Amino acid sequence: MKRAIPVLVLSVAGLIPVWRYEPSLGTPTTEAASPASTPSADSGSADTGSSESGSSESGSAADTVVKGSTVNTDKGPVQVEVTFAGDRITAVRMLQQPNHPQTTAAVPQLVAETLEAQSADVDTVSGATITSDGYKESLQAAIDAKGA
Repeated sequence: MKRAIPVLVLSVAGLIPVWRYEPSLGTPTTEAASPASTPSADSGSADTGSSESGSSESGSAADTVVKGSTVNTDKGPVQVEVTFAGDRITAVRMLQQPNHPQTTAAVPQLVAETLEAQSADVDTVSGATITSDGYKESLQAAIDAKGA
């Protein structure tokens, strides 16, 4: 009998977060995750906006903008748009992403790792595993579509 009261109290205390949990609605957003950059002859300078025209200011090669496939995840759809200068990835923009705090925090990290790795072989962001997997799948589809 002495153990029954603490067990009951701890059980109720453990259930309170479950009752209060509010799942994400999975509503896609179309905001840009990070500023796009354009290649230049020296090292590539950052641009404050994304270039929808797909043209390069360097004049050496035209930028190619490719949309990745839409990946439906448990949190919502994920889709990226990748800008290439030749074979180099110069920018990644989220066209669709779940409206979730972990996703919002993870996207800049995923984009930065993509620009560094120049591939879809990037680490999954802890706390945003589902979005990270959808991001990588959509990114790989864009890379494959560019190569075709």
